[in-house]
Amino acid sequence: MNTGHASLAQWGMSCLQWQPEWSVLDIGCGGGANLLQILQRCPQGKAYGIDISSESVTFARKKNKKYLGTRCFIEQGGVHRLPYPDYAFDAVTAFETVYFWGNLQHAFTEVARVLKPGGSFLICCEISDPANKAWTGLVEGMEIHSCDELKAILSKSGFTDTVIFRTKKEELCLVSHRQTVRL
Repeated sequence: MNTGHASLAQWGMSCLQWQPEWSVLDIGCGGGANLLQILQRCPQGKAYGIDISSESVTFARKKNKKYLGTRCFIEQGGVHRLPYPDYAFDAVTAFETVYFWGNLQHAFTEVARVLKPGGSFLICCEISDPANKAWTGLVEGMEIHSCDELKAILSKSGFTDTVIFRTKKEELCLVSHRQTVRL
């Protein structure tokens, strides 16, 4: 949960220009390792984590025990109904999780709702070729989305200025920004 995607997360985080005071939401926070990385990159900021799995929430809380309640806040929930007010975050991250979001346009619109105008949305995927069936046959509910598909849905959901980063493998990182006009 924390070690399997560590190198992908490090690479993905390097694609964003972090600010020390940012308030950041990590959707699908898993075991909480990325929350610690966010806290290091935003030393005056706060990190919020949400995961649909109660087991992941428990792990993430243990991992971030030192910061819980002061700079780190973790709760159970899903992307389609984020329990945060409008314009709450400077950035939202999603590492290895959009595969499971179902209706992406609804999910991305919900992300846009909680982002401040101009805020950054970082999506990181290890697999970005829908023809790659190695995992989708093994993991129920997993759907791989192409870069073009993700970019088009982001555009329909209130995002602009999407920048795409790739590795030599299928790894993909998109950084998009919430439109500055009200949705």
